[in-house]
Amino acid sequence: MAKRSFLIPGVDKRLLIKDSIKTMPDVSRRRFIAGGASLGALTLLTGCDVIDSSSAEEMLKTVSKFNDAVQDFIFNPDALAPTFPESAITKPFPFNAYYDLDDAPDVDGADWKLEVRGLVDNKKSWTLPELYKLPQVTQITRHICVEGWSAIGSWTGTPMRDFLKLIGANTRAKYVWFQCADKDGYNSPLDMRTALHPQTQMTFKYAGEILPRAYGFPMKIRVPTKLGFKNPKYVVSMEVTNDYKGGYWEDQGYNSFSGS
Repeated sequence: MAKRSFLIPGVDKRLLIKDSIKTMPDVSRRRFIAGGASLGALTLLTGCDVIDSSSAEEMLKTVSKFNDAVQDFIFNPDALAPTFPESAITKPFPFNAYYDLDDAPDVDGADWKLEVRGLVDNKKSWTLPELYKLPQVTQITRHICVEGWSAIGSWTGTPMRDFLKLIGANTRAKYVWFQCADKDGYNSPLDMRTALHPQTQMTFKYAGEILPRAYGFPMKIRVPTKLGFKNPKYVVSMEVTNDYKGGYWEDQGYNSFSGS
């Protein structure tokens, strides 16, 4: 049988790979390069020809979905992210977003309510005073950004799994999906096993004080087992669902699982 050709004549493999991996998030690019993945390995995984940059981009989307499935399979819901002493806290903890702080949502806590939707028994909306009355814990954990930097902070709030139990959520559902107050409608899903992780937290305070605007007032979701973009801020609603609804960065090609 004749050997199948994956490239049209004149296409430089090295240039094609260099061009195509630009579509991957920084961390994925580093792992891709460090792992020595070849064009042949990509074609074997996807079962398609690579003839141009467009084909390479579609191929990498397939590989990204494959990567999500592998990370989900090996995720240990009982393994804890490292915790640190107060002396290790990064000061000041950096503001990070795709916009400047002046453009961050300025939410009125008196009028804000957390909307609860989807596969839950109790769909009531929650005010901040009601949420503040829930049992809370503090964790000092590392935030890891997909851009390559990290910082350690002190976060206080209610474990997500406790809240899901309180509202009668169907924890056999696949996702908890969060919508935020950002002007572009930032949103992001968490797989249910991560939502039930003991360190996944509905955060209301930073360093013992009410969560400042820079870090997501009135509520952020702190997920120390995920990369930073999977820690949504300025949350206005959550939905328990079996439908994958995408997300702000996920729809732009970032891995949905994105474990840190």
